[in-house]
Amino acid sequence: MIFRVRADRLVSLVLLLRQRGRLSATTLARELEVSTRTVLRDIEALSAAGVPVYAERGRRGGFALLPGFRTELTGLNHDEALALLVAGSRRGAQAFGLGSALASAMLKVVDALPESYRDTAASAVERLLIDPETDLLARRQVAEEVPDAIVAEVRRAVFAGHRLRIRYAAVGRAPQWRTVDPIGLVTVRDQGYLLATRAGEDRTYRLSRVLAAEELAEPAQRPDRVDLDRAWQDRSTRFRTGGDQVTVLVRVNPARREDLVGTALAVLAEETEADGWLRLEVTFQDSRHAEWALWQLAMNAEALAPQWLRTSLRDRAAAIATRYGAAPS
Repeated sequence: MIFRVRADRLVSLVLLLRQRGRLSATTLARELEVSTRTVLRDIEALSAAGVPVYAERGRRGGFALLPGFRTELTGLNHDEALALLVAGSRRGAQAFGLGSALASAMLKVVDALPESYRDTAASAVERLLIDPETDLLARRQVAEEVPDAIVAEVRRAVFAGHRLRIRYAAVGRAPQWRTVDPIGLVTVRDQGYLLATRAGEDRTYRLSRVLAAEELAEPAQRPDRVDLDRAWQDRSTRFRTGGDQVTVLVRVNPARREDLVGTALAVLAEETEADGWLRLEVTFQDSRHAEWALWQLAMNAEALAPQWLRTSLRDRAAAIATRYGAAPS
């Protein structure tokens, strides 16, 4: 595995130099997500293998290939091919821990184009922007960060059809280990989810709340084929209508939108009001969850309905005011 990873990195290094010309060790390290020392070792390995890479000294120096050099490249590896399949947007690849594989795969795709097409392709890419980090109202779209090692372990179990052991932190509960039968992975608005069953019951796990993961050797108990779109729709419907969940209408400062949405179970509706604040209809696990979430936002949010939530927040605020209105005992 280590040798394959290094071989892929060496190919990516050659492709970077071929497509972008002279690059510094610092730039190469940033593109390949390794240290500059690793880049220097890779350069030495390429030279020893007969690849005509040379160093140019000086402030604008760096590493470059002799003009006209071309080499046969190996085909796409598993993760690179997978990255292209899920890369309707770069964020989709990031959600499943395939961002670096996507970058490597795209280098190979560009290199495979006829030379006369490369400039045209590069120019076309500059004319396209998919899922920018902010919308027209400057609201930041923040993708959840999930360690690549965890996503990779979950992904391996899903594709291999093996059971998976995860340490999961559900909202308002202490993290617990549980063994599940993974079915598939879904990404929605930059949030990744694992669809699975546990003891035969459907379960949906948010990847950002998976603190650790371990692929097990035993086969998962699951059907051979699955319609993920249908499965997601069914679970979404049950999720929005089941249990002791409560629906809340709330106004929130746009700067704190992500704090609210990050704690809510689902956003049912959203609109921007004349003063720039957002009006959202969201669901919470139960009444205590709703009260806790709104209290954290203090003056940056206002619960509009239901009335019992407004009353509860008012009573809590009054109790705090009374305590701090008197001299300390």
